[in-house]
Amino acid sequence: MFGILLLLNRLKVQNLLPYLTGGVLMWYFMLHSGIHATISGVLLAFAIPFSNGGEKSPSYLLQHYLHKPVAFFILPLFAMANTGFTVSDGWLTSLGQSNSLGIVTGLVIGKPLGIWLFVFIGVSLGLCSLPADLKWKNIIGAGFLGGIGFTMSIFITQLAYNHAEIVNNSKIAILIASLLSGLIGFIFLKLTLKTPHEQNEPTC
Repeated sequence: MFGILLLLNRLKVQNLLPYLTGGVLMWYFMLHSGIHATISGVLLAFAIPFSNGGEKSPSYLLQHYLHKPVAFFILPLFAMANTGFTVSDGWLTSLGQSNSLGIVTGLVIGKPLGIWLFVFIGVSLGLCSLPADLKWKNIIGAGFLGGIGFTMSIFITQLAYNHAEIVNNSKIAILIASLLSGLIGFIFLKLTLKTPHEQNEPTC
């Protein structure tokens, strides 16, 4: 099936439907062959024509159509499903435990502080410089977004703790801290970043 998709690519077939149909069939065959079915997605991406990378290329169109459902539904659902945490009766109380407080403090406060300080040291030493339209407050906003350490934080939690209850409570703390970091970062950047319209406005 992958060979057929490559042949379509060589024949410069620009319609996405044959590729998507072949991709579904390839996924089905791989699923029942014992090979991990996600490989079919990688192979399909190789087969879909990229052309010159313009906005009318099949690859660009597919990426455009899939961006929002993947970013706002599929990835969060995938992350939640692979987290495997349970919400018990005492989950709210567990947020006051030292491990949960450390996680929330590290992600919500430590991450933006560390990112800002690292950039400040780099600029002070002359290793880099901020673009003309970027301010230090923007670095803080981006630092808050850096607190969305969902998957890696859970990976480290599973390595750090052996007790199942502590691991579960830590996962809840990571989820809450990531949501807080994302929300604060979004609001902070929304308030501090100028829109293209504002940047082009004449000053008196």
